[in-house]
Order: sequence, then C-alpha cells, then structure tokens
Amino acid sequence: MSLTDALKALLLGGIEGLTEFLPVSSTGHLLLVGHFLGFESKGKTFEVLVQLGAILAILLVYARKIISIILGLKDDPKARHFVFAVLLAFLPAALIGAFAHSFIKSVLFNPLIVCTMLIAGGLVLLAVEDLAPQARYDDAMDMPLKTALLVGLFQCVAMVPGVSRSGATIVSAMFLGASKRAAAEFSFFLAMPTMAGAFAYDLFKNYKLLEFNDVALIVIGFVAAFVSGLFVVRGFLQFVSRHGFSFFAWWRIIVGTLGLAGLFLLR
Repeated sequence: MSLTDALKALLLGGIEGLTEFLPVSSTGHLLLVGHFLGFESKGKTFEVLVQLGAILAILLVYARKIISIILGLKDDPKARHFVFAVLLAFLPAALIGAFAHSFIKSVLFNPLIVCTMLIAGGLVLLAVEDLAPQARYDDAMDMPLKTALLVGLFQCVAMVPGVSRSGATIVSAMFLGASKRAAAEFSFFLAMPTMAGAFAYDLFKNYKLLEFNDVALIVIGFVAAFVSGLFVVRGFLQFVSRHGFSFFAWWRIIVGTLGLAGLFLLR
C-alpha cells in the first residue's frame, strides 16, 4: 500500500462520513472524487464497506436513545411501533438491493449518472420547502406504518448513485407529513439497518476479492468516515431545522455541474 493510496482512502473516508447523512449522496461523491483521483477499488467494495464507519458514528451519537428504545420494547407500545416502522421501511431496500446488486454496481456506478442525478436532486430539494405540506407530526417515533413503508420505497430510488439515500427518505417523509426534524431523524434510524445490510451483503459477495492492501485501505477509510460522521450527525438536525435544504440543493447542483465539466474536458 503506497502513501498516495492511503491518503486517497483517508480523503474518501472523510467525504463518506461528511456526506452520508446529508441529502447530497455520499456514494455519488465517492465515485466522482474517486474517478478524478484515479482511485479504483476491487468490485467497488471500498465505496460500500467504508460506510461501516458512518454506521458506528450514528450508533454512538444515538446510543442512549437506542438503548432506551430496546429497553422499552417489552412495555412501551410506542417503542415497538417505531422499531417495526424502521424495519418495515428497510424491507424494500433489502429485497431490491439483493436482486439488483450486480446491476447497480456494474451499470449505475457511473460518474455521468452521478453528475446528472446530483443536479436533478438539487432542483428537487429547491422545490421541497415550497411544495411540502404542513407537518402533521414532529417526532420520528410517531410515523405511521404506511408512511414508513412509502419512505422505504422511496429509499430504493437512491440505489442510483447521486440520488442520495438520506435525500430520498427525508424529502418523501416531509411530503408524507413529517417535520424537517422528524424526517431527518427517521432517515438516521433507517440508515442503520440499510447501511449495515449493504455492508454485510457486499462483504459476503466480495470478500474473496480482497487482499491485505484492500482491507488496509478500507480500515483507513472507515476511521475517517467514523470521525467525520460524528460531526455531521451531531449538527445536521439543528441546521435543517433552522436553515432548511437550500444550501445542500445548491451544493448538489454546483458539484454536479463541475463534475460534468470535468468529465467532458478531461476525457
């Protein structure tokens, strides 16, 4: 493993943690930056497995609430409802992801698709705050099961890199009656089984391809994703509650446009 590769893994891991929980598409950013850096991982495993760092970051931040929910499963109907809602929302991605795994990584992991989806998603985010209906609930634990399932179906759209898993789930939850804060928090909790499932499935499919250097780069990226993810998870809810999504919308449009320009100028 060269120092250059290690630095690239560190940078990409940091980008993963910074973008995973924002509506800007972490996978899209990893694929785009990796493309221009000349970073290639076997079977595109780095881009998926490095998400473990972001998973652990959100588990740490929400550890107290997670423990409270687990302890309340026996006697608290609200805790049972919330856990079932998250698992129900996770189900569509689990089924579609398992069947479409090879197609997604071989066809859709494409910088041109990423740039297009970044711009399109940015335009959607700009429209969200004006079009979303009045929020009916401000607590993620109150999300109805039907709404949770619909959010889970929208999450599947984010299997196209550049769409953004968090963006798809937050926007759909808001249109289905959640406040900005409730939508973002439900997206955080839905990320836990979704990203853990993607990690486990991709590792199962590709572990034979991995050599020591590949594992070392993934570990470096994991640590960087964990550290940077901690900062984002702690501050994101407050930010969107106060400022909305326009910053992230314009970020997507600018990155997507610069990416398209780079692809055409440097080909």
